[in-house]
Amino acid sequence: MSLLDTRRHQMFPVFDATQLELVKRFASGEARSFAPGETIYDVGDRNSSTWIILEGTIDVRRRDGLGHERAITSMGVGEFTGEISQLAARASLAAGIAGPEGCTAAPLDSAHLRALIIGSAEIGEVVMRALILRRVGLIEADAVGSVLVGVPGHPDVTRLEGFLSRNGYPHKTLNAHSEEGRALVERLGILPSELPLMVCPTGAVLKCPSEAEAGVCLGMVPELTADRLYDVAIVGAGPAGLATAVYAASEGLSVLVLDQRAIGGQAGASARIENYLGFPTGISGQALAGRAYVQAQKFGAELAIPLGVRRLDCGEPDKAGRCSLRLELSNGVAVRSKTVVIASGARYRRPDISNLDTFEGAGVSYWASPVEARLCEGEEVALVGGGNSAGQAVVYLAPRVKRLHLIIRGTGLEASMSRYLIERIESLPNVEIHTRTEVRALEGDRAQGLTAVVFGDRDTGQPHTCPVRHLFLFIGADPNAGWLDGCVAVDPNGFVITGAQPGDESGRPVLPLETNRRGVFAIGDVRAGSTKRVAASVGEGASVVAQIHSFLGATTTQA
Repeated sequence: MSLLDTRRHQMFPVFDATQLELVKRFASGEARSFAPGETIYDVGDRNSSTWIILEGTIDVRRRDGLGHERAITSMGVGEFTGEISQLAARASLAAGIAGPEGCTAAPLDSAHLRALIIGSAEIGEVVMRALILRRVGLIEADAVGSVLVGVPGHPDVTRLEGFLSRNGYPHKTLNAHSEEGRALVERLGILPSELPLMVCPTGAVLKCPSEAEAGVCLGMVPELTADRLYDVAIVGAGPAGLATAVYAASEGLSVLVLDQRAIGGQAGASARIENYLGFPTGISGQALAGRAYVQAQKFGAELAIPLGVRRLDCGEPDKAGRCSLRLELSNGVAVRSKTVVIASGARYRRPDISNLDTFEGAGVSYWASPVEARLCEGEEVALVGGGNSAGQAVVYLAPRVKRLHLIIRGTGLEASMSRYLIERIESLPNVEIHTRTEVRALEGDRAQGLTAVVFGDRDTGQPHTCPVRHLFLFIGADPNAGWLDGCVAVDPNGFVITGAQPGDESGRPVLPLETNRRGVFAIGDVRAGSTKRVAASVGEGASVVAQIHSFLGATTTQA
């Protein structure tokens, strides 16, 4: 049964007369009347309001990029339109049309919608649950969102599927070799080298787009200018960055979050985190990140994803100690902030294999999401790594594959992996652990993908060829700190140093999570000496907000 069948009453709640009067107080404008069949908002509309229905009905429909359309529901008096997109004025994924008798409705723009959610705890809970469930319902449904046209399993198709899935955007993949796919490609005059196509919800067609191009077409990225000065700019939307956004925004600071790919960071690749406080049955990294993302939007944080940071320009402090902090972005825009939080995390280390980049996306993966799991279902796979992320990936993949070879450099898992994961892996009959082993070479080519992996025994040097088409790498961690451009101090491994400097000229001590550059903080996996755990990153995200308040208060006093 679909979500619509099982939780309809929560997806489409109806306010009673008393609740409706309270909601109307938060309206961002006068109620409007719409003629029968009039479009109130359409797929792709940005800044579309949430509408509270006072009279008549609104027919809500979904539509994908190819024009396939389905009815979602017909809303009546006391109901409200919208889903998660409306929290942050993002492009709408659905359309609303006045019913046969027309309708009268009051608008709530994104700011007033957030005010309602925060201002009334009871109604806010009802509204938030409905918005979240509606997005989940759209992800489960057909005829909604983007359509990818290409060959399933192709590296670029997999890349775009992963991007859309991790950011919670509905989509479907149409095989370019199917009858419908061939007809579309021929009608548009697309060359094989231009695949895959991404047909956005508005009907716009992109040829093999980058994540940034896809994000613009979907209306994911807000319009940013250098005129606005934020209190906090956070680089990285993993657990540490999202925690900072939630706490800072909830305490009234203006917050901008930037990430070049998706929410969740490395933790977003974890299939199930079972030792995170408060989730006794476990939670996936993507689900945890999705909740934090919505929570940050609820409090008014501005999230610009996917949008990368090319360079941090720290500038020079003035006599009062204030820095002019500028972030130069991948789209050519620069933004300013009073403080910057470096939460860009770490990436899995790439082993020294000569042809590794040939197979990245064509058999070699650094994630174990449902997209990758679907591609290797029923096959033999190999996974390299001995940490918790590797263990979570093994537990997730093993029930879906024929056999899984776990490759570790050490003599066992005890030194690097949580006990509960070791016990879970030991109980899996199709997992074979290869200790004191490393990857020596990869066989195959870009066209046919990975065909085999050559392993080597670290003690004897004896090679062993394993015919697998999928290799997952979860080894080590290198900091994502190249964009700092020498602005702050780093240790010999490139991790950002915090709290190690003496007080500045004003006598103010350097705060524990502050770098050697005033107003620039570092948290999470990118910080030297940090504990590489999700809970620790979230804790640092909360702690840094208190230190930001201290910094801003001190600079205001000096001014």
